[in-house]
Amino acid sequence: MSIKLQSVYKNRIMFTHCKPKELPNLQTISNDKGRYYILPSGNVAASVTTITGYAKKSSIAEWRNRVGEEEANRISRVAAGRGTRMHKLCEDYLENDSKYSMKAMPDALSFFKQIKPFVDKIDNIHYMENALYSEKYRIAGRVDCIAEYDGVLSVIDFKTSMKEKKKSYIDNYFEQTTAYSLMYEELLGLTIDQIVIIMAVESGNPQVFIESASNWKDSLINTINNYYEQENINIPDRKS
Repeated sequence: MSIKLQSVYKNRIMFTHCKPKELPNLQTISNDKGRYYILPSGNVAASVTTITGYAKKSSIAEWRNRVGEEEANRISRVAAGRGTRMHKLCEDYLENDSKYSMKAMPDALSFFKQIKPFVDKIDNIHYMENALYSEKYRIAGRVDCIAEYDGVLSVIDFKTSMKEKKKSYIDNYFEQTTAYSLMYEELLGLTIDQIVIIMAVESGNPQVFIESASNWKDSLINTINNYYEQENINIPDRKS
């Protein structure tokens, strides 16, 4: 485990970056079914979030019916914007941008301050917001962060939430991060078993979930197979 160096700029922690291999920046296709990636082979693969989101389709529909379409759209827009802003702030901070906090919106900065003690456990960063893919499992996506967390190489995902979540409610998060561990292994030949979810919570305390990818692999593969077996899933071709 490397020792983090203190910057002369306000004693800010500096993070080490050690990208092991350059990976292609995949082209994407989006439609009303979700997001898809064109792989280097020319094959088209659904994004991890599209696949795991499809598995949650019925529960999301129930929620939208319960709160109403207009309110559901409002909450979704707020959550998406908030999540994007906090992800960018985490990225700027981990990229050693000395002005990271000056660029941030107040809501993102408030969330970031919650999780900063956990973000500071990250070092030796391999990838951030890089496209990863698997020809074997026909999946792709952009990983938040692959780095050491407390000295252990991990897939790390940053989340925001209105309230604290039980572990049983976020199986899709564990499947998402497990997917990136499988993609990383296929592309680089190295195994990552630790997956880490760092979650900022609006009405509660920050949460950190640390799991083993090997415990979620079968569940993920089942979710992928179920997605591609659905008759109403039409994967666009690369000319769409």
